[in-house]
Amino acid sequence: MTGAVTGAFALWGELAQPALLAVADLRRGWTGHRARVVFDCATAGPQHHTFEGPLLREVVSRARPEFDPARRKERARFLLTVSGGDGHHTVLSWAEIDADFGDAPVLLATRMDGEDLDTAGTQLVVPSDRCGARYVSAVTGIWVGTLPAGALSGAGS
Repeated sequence: MTGAVTGAFALWGELAQPALLAVADLRRGWTGHRARVVFDCATAGPQHHTFEGPLLREVVSRARPEFDPARRKERARFLLTVSGGDGHHTVLSWAEIDADFGDAPVLLATRMDGEDLDTAGTQLVVPSDRCGARYVSAVTGIWVGTLPAGALSGAGS
């Protein structure tokens, strides 16, 4: 679900304002944050990088997830799936990134080690993770939503 813009990704799902965003949009539309990270990469060993970009929760909040922000339990039901250009996917919960819950400073990076990612695409950065498995390069899509009612009924039967 990418657009014609290099490095663009679709933000979609249970949102009042889905969007197609490019690295340049993220750089000028939100406050940038910086994270110096060290994570273990299964294939390349320890990685040391500095990432810059907006917080994932701020970007998604602007798309207006279809929950009542005043209702904590309702917010806690929402999931985010992030897909990358190499087919890699990961899942986060809204509660992980919500300031009332985990408050994890997950970034949608627009720069890595001082280099712009306009051509390479946005990178999901989870600074609290010790391994790099949830770091998604060249983000192509972020879906926001909940499991269908009853999806977990009968689990384990």
